[in-house]
Amino acid sequence: MPRDAFELGGTSVAAGSRASVALPVSDLPDHTPVSLRVEVLHGKRPGPTMFVSAAVHGDEVIGVEIVRRLLRTSQLDRLQGTLLVVPIVNAFGFLARSRYLPDRRDLNRCFPGSASGSLGSRLAHIFLNDVVLRCDFGIDLHSAAVHRTNLPQIRITPGDQITAQMARSFGAPVILTSSLRQGSLRGEAAERGTPVLLYEAGEGLRFDEFAVRAGVAGILRVMRDQDMLAAKGIAHPRTPSLTCNGSTWLRAPSGGLLRTFRAEGDVVHENEVLAAISDPSGSTETELVASSPGILIGRAVLPIVNEGDAVFHLAEISPAADEDTVEAMTAQLETDPLFDEDEII
Repeated sequence: MPRDAFELGGTSVAAGSRASVALPVSDLPDHTPVSLRVEVLHGKRPGPTMFVSAAVHGDEVIGVEIVRRLLRTSQLDRLQGTLLVVPIVNAFGFLARSRYLPDRRDLNRCFPGSASGSLGSRLAHIFLNDVVLRCDFGIDLHSAAVHRTNLPQIRITPGDQITAQMARSFGAPVILTSSLRQGSLRGEAAERGTPVLLYEAGEGLRFDEFAVRAGVAGILRVMRDQDMLAAKGIAHPRTPSLTCNGSTWLRAPSGGLLRTFRAEGDVVHENEVLAAISDPSGSTETELVASSPGILIGRAVLPIVNEGDAVFHLAEISPAADEDTVEAMTAQLETDPLFDEDEII
């Protein structure tokens, strides 16, 4: 018996087909319409319903590139279940190259939203109810802010065994336990019974090839392990992710010119010198040292810092660090086939 069509925004998507659906959000001041565009892939055979979303923060463009490549993969031709992909959730911020909405609200603090609230509240309400809550689970793609970069990592909720298993399937270098935040998509979805993985990788307004490949490969692995895709052509991670139960930001002890000696993905030891900060004349220099052993999962990339600026994001590793973990994952991604024909950016 054929599957029923998938209905979204007044569009009927037949089993075995795909469609692009525009959900109206608002009009710009010049009356240009703004919509939430959803790519609907409705498989011939039954299975879970999953969403993948990007650019909840408008300047986090790496997720847009990840879903672009995902939508071009041949594996999706044999999809079981339904996949909803939202390449750009926050179109306002994306067009302005800004993290925020026009009223300076953070969309990821506006959930669950309402149909009659602020612009962010209305957008959150549409996305949550029309997309997220219609799914069994999802993956939300993020990056660091402008002038920072993140090692590819998955954020999961403490004690949540469902997202923990999905995170292991994803195979990012690091799995970081991170508490839910009020008003966030991940927090609101969890309360409503929809587990969401949060993928963090790369830098705001920039592409990073390693982070993009890790994102595409991870999404396909999760879909394979949820019986949405066949295993053929989707490699298991050769190296298990490092589990981190907590993290802290190491801050600049003084203002000045920053020279970093270690990078994201490096395993470091307590009291190891990670960077030096000098005044422009070179007459003073202050060292920034690791407060504890761990792995660097994020760092500042701007060489000019003020006293107190966050410079390195240091995560504690449980039980112990394998210094070759990130190198092994990088090597696998370099040898695995590209998921589209584009040249490396």
